Amino acid sequence: MYVDKKRKKWPALVLAVAVALIAVCVWHFVLPTSGRNMDEESVKAMKAAIERCALQCYVVEGAYPPSLDYLKENYGLQMNEKEFYVSYDIFASNIPPAVRVISRD
Repeated sequence: MYVDKKRKKWPALVLAVAVALIAVCVWHFVLPTSGRNMDEESVKAMKAAIERCALQCYVVEGAYPPSLDYLKENYGLQMNEKEFYVSYDIFASNIPPAVRVISRD
């Protein structure tokens, strides 16, 4: 004798809710940190580019550049000034400049 039993639907519902909760947690906790890591990496990359251009100027001319504008005009340095604050402090022409880059975000 065959009896058709109804399947219980609550295990599938619990599984769907658990998957949705995990997706929300990943979206809330993991994605913002990856954006912060990208900001930190772009700050490091900008600082490295400025220091590299300054060193190139020192090798070619025998003195570190007096300003960022000099690097932009003569060495092709490109900076996104809308995204970064850049501090370029030069003490003497034979001492590397102190470069600080801060994200505006």
